[in-house]
Amino acid sequence: MTGSGVLEEGAPSLLYGEVEEELRATLRELLRDRCAWHDVLARIDTDQAYDEGLWKAVAVELGLAGLLVPAEFGGAGAGAREVAVALEELGRAVAPVPFLASAVLATSALVAAPAGAARDRALRALGEGTRTGTLAVTATSWPGAGFPLSVTGAADPGDPDGLLLTGAVTGVLAADRAELLVVPVVVAGEPHLALVAGDAAGLSRQAVTSLDATRPVGQLTLDQVPGRVLAGPAHAEHALTHAVRYGAALLASEQLGVAEQALAETVAYLKVRHQFGRPIGSFQALRHRAADLWSDLAAARAAARYAAACLAEDSPDAAVATALAQAYCGEVAVRTTEECVQMHGGIGFTWEHPAHLYLKRAMACALLLGTADRHRATLGTLVDLPPAI
Repeated sequence: MTGSGVLEEGAPSLLYGEVEEELRATLRELLRDRCAWHDVLARIDTDQAYDEGLWKAVAVELGLAGLLVPAEFGGAGAGAREVAVALEELGRAVAPVPFLASAVLATSALVAAPAGAARDRALRALGEGTRTGTLAVTATSWPGAGFPLSVTGAADPGDPDGLLLTGAVTGVLAADRAELLVVPVVVAGEPHLALVAGDAAGLSRQAVTSLDATRPVGQLTLDQVPGRVLAGPAHAEHALTHAVRYGAALLASEQLGVAEQALAETVAYLKVRHQFGRPIGSFQALRHRAADLWSDLAAARAAARYAAACLAEDSPDAAVATALAQAYCGEVAVRTTEECVQMHGGIGFTWEHPAHLYLKRAMACALLLGTADRHRATLGTLVDLPPAI
């Protein structure tokens, strides 16, 4: 399963390939039937943040949980371009599923870890959609933030390949329901990655109030929790950085999808809402605001697509493309969704309208995996910009 190729000059193509468009159409149809905005809104009032039925349809029936999982482990053997398209559509629907946590962050960390029995079993489980995973880092972590020090480990006397983990991690995506946890842990001063079962003894979870109720975060507390080593000092930092960079780069595509749907809702409203006998979209001030948003989204699409393409082609420009996409796309998504609320007038401020769903998802995404200013600072370092005076 592959996307479109590269341009003759060797630069990654930003165009959507045939497979990507087919994936988009299939997923959009499913989300239209199973994830209408009023269904998402109704779920917010319950204690079930995630739609388990929808996640099963996305992860198992469509096989999207295994997009990044190699075919030898039962996955699709696809790449970042296909995942980016999936995230665009999931963002457009504000879908309450743990795709980013499980199919992107946890999976990409496992893919980058050395081969081993525990790692291979976990990859197969995630690829088949029979288990949901997460990367046990604070959701605001960014590429280059350094290895987390909040969890320490010691050798498990009863398991030569095992560790006993102690510590806590706050603000973890899908902490409330992940069945496989990839945990960064420090052992004797050295970085490691460990795999922890969601039902392991000594592991407790605590819900944390989240701005976006469709994507909950939580705190994990570990008290002598047994885990299996996935990566030792030679590979742990690389695997973690790989996963966080993948997550940050592909999050830009979700932000793009959220913003595109918010603008579509806004334009549709401008066409049907009348004042003084005319559709309000005919007023110059609103036309110009909508046109500015469209222009911003065109640039955001290019940035998000370039980041995904660089990952797919394993380009040396991937770090720059990731920082660029996150430095721009998050702020565009927030601005577009804010304008969606404003240009809908009074109805845009009500709970009964989906505008607040887009705004909350955009604002929460702007904090995930590094804020725009973090990525601008990273970008400046990567391209050797002189520091501001």
